[in-house]
Amino acid sequence: MTMIVLVALAAGCASALMFASIISGALISLLLLYFAPLPLMVAGLGWGPLAATIGGIGAATGLGAIFGLPFLIGFVVMMALPAWWLGHLALLGRPVANAGPNEGATPAPPIVEWYPVGRILLWIAGFGTLSTVATLFTLGTDAATITEALRAGLLRVLGPRVATGDDVQQRIDAAVMILPAAAANSAMTMLMLNFWLAARITATSGRLRRSWPDLKSTELPPMTLAALSAAIAFCFSGGLLGMVALSITAALLMTYALIGFAVLHTLTTGLKGRGLWLACSYAMVLMSGGWFILVMTALGIGDAIFGFRRRYLQRRPPPVPVS
Repeated sequence: MTMIVLVALAAGCASALMFASIISGALISLLLLYFAPLPLMVAGLGWGPLAATIGGIGAATGLGAIFGLPFLIGFVVMMALPAWWLGHLALLGRPVANAGPNEGATPAPPIVEWYPVGRILLWIAGFGTLSTVATLFTLGTDAATITEALRAGLLRVLGPRVATGDDVQQRIDAAVMILPAAAANSAMTMLMLNFWLAARITATSGRLRRSWPDLKSTELPPMTLAALSAAIAFCFSGGLLGMVALSITAALLMTYALIGFAVLHTLTTGLKGRGLWLACSYAMVLMSGGWFILVMTALGIGDAIFGFRRRYLQRRPPPVPVS
């Protein structure tokens, strides 16, 4: 227990310092802020959710005492709560029925069914949306006030000389419209990358208490597609509800883009030059300005509807046994 408390306090201090570095205004502080959840996630995956809880409470208390209540709430919503809950879910497992051993044989260890990665992805999307909506509410309580605050922020970034002309104003209006979606995707990417790094670190150190999942077989619950359809419909309602729905839609579309990459990895199994095909696909993501992500999103949604991976695996010949 002493070791858990020490690890938790160390992780909480590291995460709090990285989160508070944004006050300095230095460029490196953006990178530190991006990876602020990592220490708590490593503690949660390697030493259990209790370590993430103790570290998160200690860090949030210190930030609140020094910088005030807004910093405390921001740290809890964006860093501590996701680190604790995702670590808790990742370590959830239940034994499944196993065939009994032959008479006189040593009993086989129980097979554990771990919490599905697809559901963890949905929780990450939910936390990304929550942090985005919470940030929007710091700007105002209605759509008009939030929109004006976002526009004013963009004008300050661009400067008075650049932000002139009808064409520039139209682009600013378009940017303001997509900012909630972009913020949700950015927050989701941050949590997902930190969680993956934390899992890799704990797995390499031997502290990860679950087996590494087969990521290319990740699936989302069937109701996700219905939730996405409902969110898209609410996007046309306008106002604050439309902003929230846009954030939810962006996060869910990103989860389907990730499923699309899982489909790509499955369909290229056994293909000659598979590494080159995958490398070209990821390069397209960086070079196409995000348009290739739409292709992966369509592939992920298509797999949810038509079952591309299931059909491919059914048609694929079984492996030849080695004599």
